[in-house]
Amino acid sequence: MYKYIGKRFITSLLTIWVVITITFFLMRLMPGGPFDGEKLNVQIKANMEAKYGLDKPLLEQYGQYMKNLVQGDFGESMVFKGREVSETISTSFPASAKIGMVAVAIAIAGGIILGILAALKDGKWPDKLIVVIATLCTTIPSFVIGAVLIYVLAVRFGILPATGFGGWKNYVMPCIALSASSLSFITRLTRSKLVDVLKSDYIRTAKAKGLSKGTVIFKHALRNSLIPIITYVGPLIASILTGSFVTEKIFAIPGLGNEFVQSVTNRDYSMLLGVTVFYCTMLIFFTFIVDILYVVIDPRIKLQNAEV
Repeated sequence: MYKYIGKRFITSLLTIWVVITITFFLMRLMPGGPFDGEKLNVQIKANMEAKYGLDKPLLEQYGQYMKNLVQGDFGESMVFKGREVSETISTSFPASAKIGMVAVAIAIAGGIILGILAALKDGKWPDKLIVVIATLCTTIPSFVIGAVLIYVLAVRFGILPATGFGGWKNYVMPCIALSASSLSFITRLTRSKLVDVLKSDYIRTAKAKGLSKGTVIFKHALRNSLIPIITYVGPLIASILTGSFVTEKIFAIPGLGNEFVQSVTNRDYSMLLGVTVFYCTMLIFFTFIVDILYVVIDPRIKLQNAEV
């Protein structure tokens, strides 16, 4: 068990290092730089590059960045003077997290409930209707759903505010747009797995023992259907919590996704790297948690790990 956790932890650290390294060198290979868009004379531009160490050899820049990163220093924005990257992340992430937590809750709860309903009505009209809607929502990008919601609910009927981040009304459309695709995928995943599990021998045995329908579904069938769902939910939480780049831009949410888009547009190396490191760490962290949950949910995995 502990050996398994240790291996996963080391693998996670290596993955983060690889992502940081690739991102660092790819940024430097892109045409242009953080000071190319400004009308600066040659001397001022050289001074700016010297200030941020861009005049040094690439490997030396990489070594210095990794040294600072280990010490928890993400650096300063190269475009916005005096703006620390860590401070920007700490002020932007809460907005993304608030919207993200609601969207994740809607996706998980709604997806599992609809998946169970579809599985119990397998082959009947409720099942077919849920599958059609889920398939349709999976294929439509979140920014298209967001644009349609703004037109219908904000422009056409004036029910909800189109943009902003204040009261509960500002949460409705972004959360629906962010959760629609994930909810649909979880619905299909839950339905597919649950239909297979309900046909298993041990489920027939549980029914033969006279157990209630609720006990059979929630205690036996659903528990064994959760592993593929948890596999998907781990990265889902990380991606939604850190902000959907386009969706935040559409609804003018001052979140981390908006900062990422700006950093790419401005060629802000330090900001782009900082947000990428934060996003990557979140993604790897939740994936690591998912690996641990496997052992908790499925005793067979625990037995395999004990044998290893």
